[in-house]
Amino acid sequence: MERQSLTVTELNNRIKGLLDMDPVLADICVRGELSNYKIYPSGHHYFTLKDSESSLRCVMFKSSASKLRFRPESGMGVTAFGRVSVYPRDGAYQLYCTALQPEGMGDLQVAFEQLKAKLSAEGLFDRSHKKQLPAFPERIAIITSSAGAAVHDMIRILSHRWPMSKVLLLPVRVQGAEAPPEIAGAIRYANEFHVADLIITGRGGGSIEDLWAFNDERVARAIFASEIPVISAVGHEPDVTISDYVADMRASTPSNAAEIAVPDQNEMRETLDSLSIRSRQAMQKTLRELSQRLSVYAQKRVLTDPSVYIDNRRLELDHMRERLAAAAERKTAAGRQSFVRLAAALDAMSPLRVLTRGYSLAEDERGGIIKSASQLRPGDRVRLRFAEGGADCTVDSVNKGD
Repeated sequence: MERQSLTVTELNNRIKGLLDMDPVLADICVRGELSNYKIYPSGHHYFTLKDSESSLRCVMFKSSASKLRFRPESGMGVTAFGRVSVYPRDGAYQLYCTALQPEGMGDLQVAFEQLKAKLSAEGLFDRSHKKQLPAFPERIAIITSSAGAAVHDMIRILSHRWPMSKVLLLPVRVQGAEAPPEIAGAIRYANEFHVADLIITGRGGGSIEDLWAFNDERVARAIFASEIPVISAVGHEPDVTISDYVADMRASTPSNAAEIAVPDQNEMRETLDSLSIRSRQAMQKTLRELSQRLSVYAQKRVLTDPSVYIDNRRLELDHMRERLAAAAERKTAAGRQSFVRLAAALDAMSPLRVLTRGYSLAEDERGGIIKSASQLRPGDRVRLRFAEGGADCTVDSVNKGD
């Protein structure tokens, strides 16, 4: 019996046909770990799905990859959905993947955590970048859907709490693929044309899919780049989005955003009334104290009879003059006594005082005192000074003995 001979292409196509006809392989999900994950310039994703014992080549075409909510990475555990078939050119079977589901959590949650980590590392969540909200905003731009109940609640609360603020609605879609670029564009528009001094963006509650527009990187970066302070008001209290982290202020609900944005006119009126009362009471107290001081001053003698004040100052002046004169006399007497005492001491020390007792002084020709015979030579001229008068002498001889 002659065997049927097949070419390689015919064999590969035959195997491909068999695999394609298997309903299980046509719509299958496979669990495993991503390995060698690569994205080609064409937009197609190529990777290997493996477990502890085997591996499976996989490809995800650009049309399917564009629907991914998260960023697949090597080492990530996933469930891959698609069909198994043969690529005839290589003769190898592979999984043509149409969707990926991360293990342990949904793809949206993984995408949320990945973007959160990325933007946090770039500093978009830092407190240092948060802008102060205006205390009394003149114009408020609300960026949300014009058809939702949230916008009507915000407008109602804003008009009730602070009707002085002008509210501008920038309607956008808040759900679907078109929502992120519309929200980001509205934020940029508000900044470019300075339409407001405060922005509120958000929407009412819903599932994570409904709120996903506010987890978009484009919206997050538009909020971060906004020079106008932004309040994020997405969903309900438990709902947290990337926009909440980036915004200058997070509100638990859209209604809460309106309450945060403006003061309450009734509370402000009560505060002003209280300040007015306290100011009036303080003024009255000050006036009473000044009136009492004026009464005290009015009763003083210096005001009722000014001449008494002058007379008292005259008496004080006379008393001061007497004290100064007495002090001057005491100072002069003390100086006189000191002078006499010093003059007596000086006179007692004067060499002329010695001469009155019969002594004399010998001086050389220059007027210096001769203290010793060794200072003289025969023939020197010497002047003798007595208590009265003196004499010029010539030295005949010098005796240096006792």
